[in-house]
Amino acid sequence: MAVPVTAAERPARGVSPRHFVRLKLRVLRNNFRGQAWRIALFVVGVLFGLWFAVGGFFLLAAPGLAGESRYALMTAAFGGGLLTLGWLLLPLVFFGVDETLDPARFALLPLSRRTLVTGLFAAALVSVPVLATLVAVAGLVVTAGALGGMPAALVMVLGVLLGLLLCVAAARAVTSAFATMLRSRRVRDLAAVLLAVLAALLGPLQLVVLAAVQQADWDRLTGVARVVGWTPFGAPWTTGVDVAEGHAWAAVLKLLITVAAIGVLLFWWSRSLESAMVGAASAGPSRDRRSAAAGGAVGQLFPRAVGWARRDRFGALVARACRYWWRDARRRANLITVAVVGIFVPLMVNLGGARLATEGGAAFGQATADSSPVVVSLSMLFVGVLAAVTLANQFGFDGSAYAANVVAGVPGRVELRARMAAFSLYVVPILGTVAVVLAVLLGRPGWLGLMAGGLFAAYGCGLAVNASVSVIGGYALPETSNPFAMNTGAGIAKSLFTLLSMVASATAAVPLVVAAALLGDVWLWLALPVGLAYGLGAALLGAYLAGDVLDHRQPELLAAVTPRR
Repeated sequence: MAVPVTAAERPARGVSPRHFVRLKLRVLRNNFRGQAWRIALFVVGVLFGLWFAVGGFFLLAAPGLAGESRYALMTAAFGGGLLTLGWLLLPLVFFGVDETLDPARFALLPLSRRTLVTGLFAAALVSVPVLATLVAVAGLVVTAGALGGMPAALVMVLGVLLGLLLCVAAARAVTSAFATMLRSRRVRDLAAVLLAVLAALLGPLQLVVLAAVQQADWDRLTGVARVVGWTPFGAPWTTGVDVAEGHAWAAVLKLLITVAAIGVLLFWWSRSLESAMVGAASAGPSRDRRSAAAGGAVGQLFPRAVGWARRDRFGALVARACRYWWRDARRRANLITVAVVGIFVPLMVNLGGARLATEGGAAFGQATADSSPVVVSLSMLFVGVLAAVTLANQFGFDGSAYAANVVAGVPGRVELRARMAAFSLYVVPILGTVAVVLAVLLGRPGWLGLMAGGLFAAYGCGLAVNASVSVIGGYALPETSNPFAMNTGAGIAKSLFTLLSMVASATAAVPLVVAAALLGDVWLWLALPVGLAYGLGAALLGAYLAGDVLDHRQPELLAAVTPRR
């Protein structure tokens, strides 16, 4: 009688989204073990999310609690639209996205694209921002229930849930798409232009909103709200108001619009997700290979912008950092952030004052004439400080690769000065361009020295402060191809370090604003030389002090910036 050699194989168990959720919770639990600072940051994030949730809840529930049906549509459309826009843009320029489950880790597993997308999407819903947003938009359910009863409240519950899915899908799709674009060096300029244009639109939008609010034309605002309500930004949030107004058909159509938008975003995410799993895109043939014979083995390692540097340890560190800032997707994403948040937005704020917003642009000459050296110095202080804040976690970009510098015994002062020099090769020309453009647009060419001096002084103070912050408070970034990814709690850490460094840098640069207020026209001639000397001296002093600290805690810093596997 024949005896079977092997037993029949059990059918393979299917992978469902709940497996991804359980995996994320397990990874989170393991990351918290022995990491008290991560637990503290997580608690801070929960408290911040709770504060945001409670404030948003009462703001969105106010029309229903007050019985004001007139403002319900505007609150739902504008509030929900801004919330969706925040989920779309803030991960690109500030917080990043939680990459606890790195898609690259699943590259070798036999998972279909649909399984991977649905699983990662379900895991992304398990986060503090999602729960805080859910509590905040629950205020819309209160408003819908107060105005339209139980049917409106039930429809609003469905709209809120779909709107939350839309927000998460938008954040994931956009960050994944930009991560893919930034890995391709041929389209990095296109990414920068797209973000710059998007940021430049904030100024005109600000003028339109201020003009509409000051004119108090509520009929016009209601019309705008109805238009926004038919877009994916406002469709899910206005369904309850439509039912309360007796337009149930409109609520059904808006729910279908939201479902279609979620499907498109998930499809877009699935297309860029495969590239994220594979890794960095090929950069193509290098120009350095064609010039190797002319420059030699050492010379080809130095980019043209660093041709002035001596072929010693400092020059090598500058060349290395300069190449990393241009070629590494994570660093390049931060340079784009500097260009968008630190340059274009302040330009629009300077050119779009309250008087310009009130009069719709007719008094541009009068608005610019009302500008004062103190106001301009304050705006330049903001730009200069924000330009240097990227270095608050400069060692986190290196990760475990920083071990090479530790083993080589690079002195801390040389290390920091080289990093400052490489970063400044990109930022200083941008700051100079800002000063020139703003002086021309304001019609104040004589203020060019004032603007440039304030910019460079604030930037130098920012370099000094962020050198110390990066040495003392460096934290690890996830090992992923997504430059916008953040470890659990790292988003809160980034926010706290950014706020701390900006406050300290602005405080250090305040004496120049005081000098602009006290000296008057004399300061227009002294601002540029004094600002350059002040900023350069602050940067060198910061590198000197922080370099001594770095020499004593290189192993601790390496352990802090090395991602945990």
